[in-house]
Amino acid sequence: MTHRATIDFLLYDWLGAERLCQRQRHQEHNRETFDAVLDLSEKLAREQFAPINRLVDVHEPEFDGERVHLPVETPKALRAFNDAGLMAASKDADVGGMQLPTVVEIASMSFFYKASVALAAYPMLTRGNANTILAHGSPRQIEVFAKPGFEGRTFGTMCLSEPQAGSSLSDILTRAVPDVCAAPGSTDWQTDPLGQRYRLSGNKMWISGGEHEMGENIHHLVLAKIPDANGQLVPGVRGISLFIVPRLLVGADGRPTGQRNDVSLAGLNHKCGYRGTVNTLLNFGEGRFPVNGQAGAVGHLIGEAGQGLKCMFTLMNEARISVGVGATMLGYAGYEASLDYAKQRSQGRRMGAGGKDHSAPQIPIIEHTDVKRMLLQQKAIVEGGLALGLFCARLVDEEYTGTAAEAERAGLLLELLTPIAKSWPSEWAQEANSLAIQILGGYGYTRDFPVEQYWRDNRLNMIHEGTHGIQGLDLLGRKVVMNGGQALGVLAERIGETIVQATQVDGLAAHAKALAQALEKVGQTTQSAWSTGVPEEALANATPYLQGFGHTVLAWIWLELALAATAGQAARSPLGDGFLQGKLAACDYFFNFELPKIDAWLGVVARRDMTCAKAQADWF
Repeated sequence: MTHRATIDFLLYDWLGAERLCQRQRHQEHNRETFDAVLDLSEKLAREQFAPINRLVDVHEPEFDGERVHLPVETPKALRAFNDAGLMAASKDADVGGMQLPTVVEIASMSFFYKASVALAAYPMLTRGNANTILAHGSPRQIEVFAKPGFEGRTFGTMCLSEPQAGSSLSDILTRAVPDVCAAPGSTDWQTDPLGQRYRLSGNKMWISGGEHEMGENIHHLVLAKIPDANGQLVPGVRGISLFIVPRLLVGADGRPTGQRNDVSLAGLNHKCGYRGTVNTLLNFGEGRFPVNGQAGAVGHLIGEAGQGLKCMFTLMNEARISVGVGATMLGYAGYEASLDYAKQRSQGRRMGAGGKDHSAPQIPIIEHTDVKRMLLQQKAIVEGGLALGLFCARLVDEEYTGTAAEAERAGLLLELLTPIAKSWPSEWAQEANSLAIQILGGYGYTRDFPVEQYWRDNRLNMIHEGTHGIQGLDLLGRKVVMNGGQALGVLAERIGETIVQATQVDGLAAHAKALAQALEKVGQTTQSAWSTGVPEEALANATPYLQGFGHTVLAWIWLELALAATAGQAARSPLGDGFLQGKLAACDYFFNFELPKIDAWLGVVARRDMTCAKAQADWF
């Protein structure tokens, strides 16, 4: 009893998801409808995604020079997901949604991430793509490009990185010029009902889902720069705009015409993991598929020119939380596999006062203390990471349906915690996968068991949607100091409330004291880092700051879960005492083994240690 029981505990015993049904947006729902969605998700993930996870890993996408070929099981599994209406689970009814709380939608997705994260990447990207158009597009763009995505008829991508720029978006070179292919002086490009029409040219790298034959169309969201009056690209991010670039051109009726846009596949990236997600290098406007006799991919501007990065962050922030939950569930899959193995695998004997009795039967390896240590560490990581992801999803619900004051606080917390929600599970669930391999021993290092694939899949999550270094710079360089540290103050107040509650509970008071000390240390470290006002010194150790901050947040999460477990014991929860004791043990583990690590991480930040910053290239 692990994943589903933990979902129920987090949703109902901790986050109070049922209370959301009292709000107008969710008033047609109750726990029964939530459970029905979770039951369906668990069933589809088990029957459609999990059985082909190894298949899509071994049989990678292939490009024959004209088309990308995927295993036939891939579109079948995704159709089952789409037919269930899960793509738009939290969206408004007028775009085909069920108006479920976001926290239930993310809980639903956790089953698919665990079953096959590579397959789940397609709906994750498509949903983020459609959400961005929904938030920033015109009514006609929503009708033509967002709704088909929510219906599962089309797929979506995000096209940010370029070969020469990588994560440095200010250095992108993709250009977008007005599409004035009609008579000279024509303004048709400005009056297109799908949005101002541009021609794009450039190259985009690492585009997941960038080319395949599934669905009616692929809608690319592309960052590009509009040249100034002299034909020059504006330096930095100010000149970046966002465009919808469909793979197949769209007609006046809003349906694909069947004609290719000038977007061509330059090649596939062959990856360590996530092999079931096709990953591409795309060329825009190279003239392979000319439109009206001209090179240049036809794209439609979203929002205002020069505001593309702001629009794209709607997708990026959503993707970062989803990446964190996906990383968590890969760790969870490894945890469950190694737990099952540890219960069945017999090896060694108990150590008694007189040594081992070699005539006694061997014992399951779960009885060995070091195996328990590795299982407890995995449990603390994956259940804590899942709680963090669902907490952030619950904040999204507060933003949408809470009072003005609740929405403001939720927005501040969400902005502050997004770097943690992405980075912490990505780093530590990878470690959980490594521990799963260790428990299986030599078998874990073979393809006879799935844990090696989980490790390979998870290694990507520390890289895409913003590396650890970027998340650390964002957290220390912007999030904790924005508006005079307002968001950090809101978090500290929230953690303080938990500390006060836990101080009154037997067995949790010591943890409450440790968390109070950690929180104080985070505050002091933040001030020390910026005490000189020199960004180079303050940000020299942004990644250790990210790690120390993240562990403090997770200690708070675990103390919250311990309070919920203690309340469950008092109320004789049907989840059972063993289940709740497991939560308390994982909390103990995190406070005794993990939280003390923050001293080393935050220490170098507080001292503004320049060891790494001062290292010269010729020293290596």
